[in-house]
Amino acid sequence: MTNVFDTLRERGFIQQTSHEEKLRTLLSEEKITAYVGFDPTSDSLHVGHLLPIMALIHLKRAGHRTIALVGGGTAMIGDPSGRTELRKMMSRETICSNVEAIRHQLERILSRVPGDMLIVNNADWILDLNYISFLREVGSQFSVNRMLTAECFRARLERGLSFIEFNYMLLQAYDFLTLYRKYGCRVQFGGDDQWSNILAGADLIRRLEQAEAYAFTLPLLTTSSGKKMGKTEAGAVWLDPGKTSPYEFYQYWRNCADSDVERLLSLYTFLPMEEVRKLGALRDRAINRAKEILAFEVTRFVHGEEEAKKAQDAARALFASGGSEEAAPISEISGERIAAGVDLSELMNEVGLVKSNSEARRLIDQGGVYINDTRVQDRFRQVTLADVKDGKIVLRKGKKAYHIVKVI
Repeated sequence: MTNVFDTLRERGFIQQTSHEEKLRTLLSEEKITAYVGFDPTSDSLHVGHLLPIMALIHLKRAGHRTIALVGGGTAMIGDPSGRTELRKMMSRETICSNVEAIRHQLERILSRVPGDMLIVNNADWILDLNYISFLREVGSQFSVNRMLTAECFRARLERGLSFIEFNYMLLQAYDFLTLYRKYGCRVQFGGDDQWSNILAGADLIRRLEQAEAYAFTLPLLTTSSGKKMGKTEAGAVWLDPGKTSPYEFYQYWRNCADSDVERLLSLYTFLPMEEVRKLGALRDRAINRAKEILAFEVTRFVHGEEEAKKAQDAARALFASGGSEEAAPISEISGERIAAGVDLSELMNEVGLVKSNSEARRLIDQGGVYINDTRVQDRFRQVTLADVKDGKIVLRKGKKAYHIVKVI
């Protein structure tokens, strides 16, 4: 059986490791417990969180126990890593709401692959900590001089580092210690900006429990254009279908650069590496097939088979119509209703292309509404069977806002 460490290395997940050979041997000879943390800074995870989720799945598939930790406790402070200024403090109510939303997302996605899995909230052991007891047990093990050399703190010293943020490393290290004591967790991983925090936890376990703990980090990914993965001109690409529709999610992957295809297939799908390399070697128009496979596989993993097929059908239909491939969700309408005639403004409002009938009519007056790429000039225009082309009607608002209405 292939060692999961070798799988992660081959697919591009490994950036830094502690005790690499020992960790590799451990993963091949024992069933271990590994964890990664997620900050509840929003009510949804985004594409940036998908890489650690994929790593968890690889470990799970290899027979190891995985823990996804949601930081309901550490979010009360805020992680200074990668930040140039203090994070905005969130209320306890907001954090609790975000934790529940993220917990449900993780359960939905991680349960797609069978295996031993836990989802925990560090608020369960952090919020009721006795501060003096914590300082005596944990704080006494940390050197301030050494902490200040860590990149997460050093980068902040010029602008000022608050004392509350200075506690973050101790609390994350305490998470690792707690998971070791409760579940025998011996491996923590995370983004490369978490390297200092993860090592601090492994060192704390060694000092207090006289046991070996291990760490590895994932690369902080950017696209070939230098843009952070998961960021678009419109903002983050969310895993919540209410914030980023499955179609928009699909299109994010479908529209990746040719030079990014092989790496993204390797990291974000479970296709065999032999197939990944073949798809990545395609050139010119042929590589569009690889992009379709990438988009479908990732969308299926996050949103399920049905939504992935809908998104793929919508993208192909829009491409065939000669329109833009920008975000175009898909809706369905009965043929009987269309045969009777439907007010265009009402239909645009119904499918979410506008917020009101009056907004639709105003856009029509301004020449910004199209049916099948033909500008609409009548504000009271009726949509009928004459508008149906190949079983669909393509509505467009402005230059890029599309919506496909399938007639059933």
